Amino acid sequence: MAGQLVSTGINEALLRAQTQRMIDVLALRGPDGEGVWSDPDTAVVLGHRRLAIIDVSPAGAQPMTSASQRWVITYNGEIYNHRELRRRLSPHDPPFRGTSDTETLLACFDAWGIETTLQRTNGMFAFAVWDRRDRRLTLARDRLGEKPLYWTNDGLRLAFCSELKGLVTLPDFDRTVDETAVANVLATGFVPSPHTIYRSTAQLEPGCLVEARVEGGRINAWSRPWWSLRDTVAANHREQRPRSMRDAVEELDALMSAAVAERLMSDVPLGAFLSGGVDSTLVAALAQRALGAARLKTFTVKMPDAIDDESPTAELVAKHLGTDHTVVELSEADMLQSVPTLATVWDEPFADPSMIPSLMLCRAARRELTVCLAGDGGDELFAGYNRHALGQSITRHTRWMPAPVRRGAGAIVGAVPPRAADAVNAAFGRVLPQRWRLPHLGTKLHKAGTLLSGDSADAWRSLAGVWPRVDITRGSEVVPPSAPNEALTPTEHLMWIDTAVVLPDNMLVKLDRASMASSLEVRVPFLSPDVLAWSWRQPMDLKTQGGVGKRVVRELLDTMVPPGIAGRPKTGFDPPLASWLRGPLRPWADDLLAAPRCVSDGWMSADALRRTWREHQSGTRNWDYRLWSVLMLESWFRGQPPP
Repeated sequence: MAGQLVSTGINEALLRAQTQRMIDVLALRGPDGEGVWSDPDTAVVLGHRRLAIIDVSPAGAQPMTSASQRWVITYNGEIYNHRELRRRLSPHDPPFRGTSDTETLLACFDAWGIETTLQRTNGMFAFAVWDRRDRRLTLARDRLGEKPLYWTNDGLRLAFCSELKGLVTLPDFDRTVDETAVANVLATGFVPSPHTIYRSTAQLEPGCLVEARVEGGRINAWSRPWWSLRDTVAANHREQRPRSMRDAVEELDALMSAAVAERLMSDVPLGAFLSGGVDSTLVAALAQRALGAARLKTFTVKMPDAIDDESPTAELVAKHLGTDHTVVELSEADMLQSVPTLATVWDEPFADPSMIPSLMLCRAARRELTVCLAGDGGDELFAGYNRHALGQSITRHTRWMPAPVRRGAGAIVGAVPPRAADAVNAAFGRVLPQRWRLPHLGTKLHKAGTLLSGDSADAWRSLAGVWPRVDITRGSEVVPPSAPNEALTPTEHLMWIDTAVVLPDNMLVKLDRASMASSLEVRVPFLSPDVLAWSWRQPMDLKTQGGVGKRVVRELLDTMVPPGIAGRPKTGFDPPLASWLRGPLRPWADDLLAAPRCVSDGWMSADALRRTWREHQSGTRNWDYRLWSVLMLESWFRGQPPP
């Protein structure tokens, strides 16, 4: 979706042509149809590319006008409870022309207004709606940022689009790079909202809306939240009480079953991703149970030379569940061939290495399906990352220490230079048994020291960061959000940051771009508002204990599949990037790093980059994530015309 609101001085035909170019570059997001609508009385144009899923007939086409003729909408996403919303409307309202959730939204705007409708929705969405009566444009985004929305406003023109590449097509678009965005790509591998790589453009934050109107010859636009993750977490955390695992499992079963059933709504073929891990296995198991005799299509990938191949586990799970399973065997050549195109797919620098298999998995699934369910969100809500288990373990073993003693111990442990610790570890490793050796001891000591210090924001930077701050010489990192509730434990604070920052700006960005570049819609049951709220009411001992995360999710899974065939320790979804950078990707990387703009423009230390590249090539250190963030940044720079 895309569109513009212009204050004055541009004709309707030109405005429509510009908007048409914006949606043309979004063709993969919507290959099933397109439309452009303009208001003859106001310089506003809405454009849409359609991926037909609910009501694939012309009655579901967009931009769509309400029965009252007041509202016109262009909308991306799904409202899972739209049938329930229809039942809540007055029987005296005009009859519906079709069965699409788009038409449901418009009818709800007529009945309740935009903000009340938003509060009552359960879905993933980004939309723009023009109020013809009040001459007001409203942009809105879902609670957790499953669907993207970018916008820019210079006072004379407000433009918006589902992807940055649409805005770049506009004449005189300001391509000045945002220093904060670059610093954060180096520090974390992604751009945090509301920033984008362009200083002139913002990403609408999750749970927010923008209202804009022309006043006095200029466009006034203001953004505000219609929903608050902070308030939701704080309110539900206050309700935490000790409880039995059995009761928790029963409640989670009911909530997740409802969330999965809602996301099976589709008029086109539907399936699920199945890695063999805890989250995707639970989603697939619940989906197959809901479908009954109909066999769910499931997909997993098999990567060559992967550190831990999950495809055999996924096949065992699929056989037990009775799904129609496909193993997508990725060749190294196909994956390597995709690398130079990644910057185009993601639109701005993005450096999660799992973007490669994610993109190829989505492309393979799209050959048979239009909609897939995924297990994303379980790690953030139920303490699934290794840093959560580490934080909980350290907290449990040091809670007896007075705070000054704990901070002092953290400073001592964290002050040990990683290289010195690794050298000592290597020396002892030559004489100790294999089971006693500790790989990456220096890095682990540094992370443990940060956790002991008691600063959860610093701990998150250390545990989830890529380049240390000392090597980033220009621009500033976005400060992780403070805890919404003083009662949050350090581990819960890490989970809060992961949910508020990593989930919308990294995980969901990866999922949206990989899937929509393949014309595939992906739905995430763990991000149901009811599951989110419930997760924060559960005490930590139901989430992580003894170094194992997602305890309650694992317990529920054990009631559905035999213990042992799923739910192994978290291994990630990364290709063998470290060896690629020393082998087949080295010429490509050498070319990008020959005269890197991040160094010439002063964004990072030249010495640090040279040393990192040298250490990685020699095999003395594994710096794949650090190098990947620089390479994705440089690849993006290489594809951009000068400002």
